[in-house]
Amino acid sequence: MPGPTSTKAPFGVLLTAMVTPFHADGSLDLDGAQRLAAHLVDDLRHDGLVINGTTGESATKTDAEDLAVLRAVIEAVGDRATVVAGVGTNDTAHSVEAARQAAQVGAHGVMAVTPYYNRPPQEGLVRHFHAIADATDLPMLTYDIPKRTGTAIELETMLRIAEHPRIVANKDAKGDLDFSQWGIATTGLAWYSGDDILNLPLLSVGAVGMISVVGHLVGDRLKEMAEALWAGRTAEAAEINAALLPVYTGCFRTQGVILTKAALAMQGLPAGPVRLPLVDATEAQREQLRADLALGGVRGFPV
Repeated sequence: MPGPTSTKAPFGVLLTAMVTPFHADGSLDLDGAQRLAAHLVDDLRHDGLVINGTTGESATKTDAEDLAVLRAVIEAVGDRATVVAGVGTNDTAHSVEAARQAAQVGAHGVMAVTPYYNRPPQEGLVRHFHAIADATDLPMLTYDIPKRTGTAIELETMLRIAEHPRIVANKDAKGDLDFSQWGIATTGLAWYSGDDILNLPLLSVGAVGMISVVGHLVGDRLKEMAEALWAGRTAEAAEINAALLPVYTGCFRTQGVILTKAALAMQGLPAGPVRLPLVDATEAQREQLRADLALGGVRGFPV
């Protein structure tokens, strides 16, 4: 099975939606963001990073903070990795301005989630995504995650959204393999898995890559899994995936940001606390996480 070309995987094969490191007082740790970005790219084989997405706690950061983190990461790794700015909000005008600012500071692409809380009709989704795409010359991903937003993108809507020349990819966290296969087959969009436990199933039906959370910890193994699949070593890919199941499950036992930051802190990497209304992992949650990561063979977590 051939792997995706750079044209088919416009942002690279492996990206992680990066956490935003904070100091103990909750302020931005920009040096930590740069060090974490470099670790992901240089040590864990990432092709790119998504900054200011859900895992980056965009909901509790100001626009100025989002830009500061984006600038810092571009400065750290923008010469050797794709840096995608999360610009999705439930206010189209706000997202349009965020996209423009991301372009001004040098982002390589933008990603916008389906508007949340408003629960717009499908026509509103088309107009929302097209307005953001019209705002810059950057390539754009849509992000479909109805369990968070309350609104799913229907296939007919995705076909209309995909007509925009700058909308080139979709991050799929819908958990609906029927929809995913039809979307891959009909939209012409580069399809990225946005749900770690479905990485291998989605890659096997035509997804070109992953926008991961567990990539913070096992990005190199995710890359190996994709490479094995596309080289025709399907048993090897399945074996890697099976070994990662405790990591996929363990990092989401309570909430992805909470446990990812806890795991990074255990590894001595920049992370810091989460911001309310999230709360940091309890000691019991950290102990369970240690056990999950050890079972999943994550470096630094002995069995």
